[in-house]
Amino acid sequence: MYQRIRDLREDKDLTQTQMAEYLQCSQRIYSNYERGDVDIPTAILIKLADFHMTSTDYLLNRTNQKKPYSKS
Repeated sequence: MYQRIRDLREDKDLTQTQMAEYLQCSQRIYSNYERGDVDIPTAILIKLADFHMTSTDYLLNRTNQKKPYSKS
């Protein structure tokens, strides 16, 4: 999971600091998320999925489908 979050950030050429600002946390906390040192809170996981236009299942390695689910 953590590698996917890092890869998605790097694909957009964003720094950890920029992602931390979007998530309203410190760069250190965000770095901990990417390294897997702390569990990512559900609200943050949802924000990451929305930001990267993917599903939480993709971030959690439950699917390899990057495309988000349709909201119905």
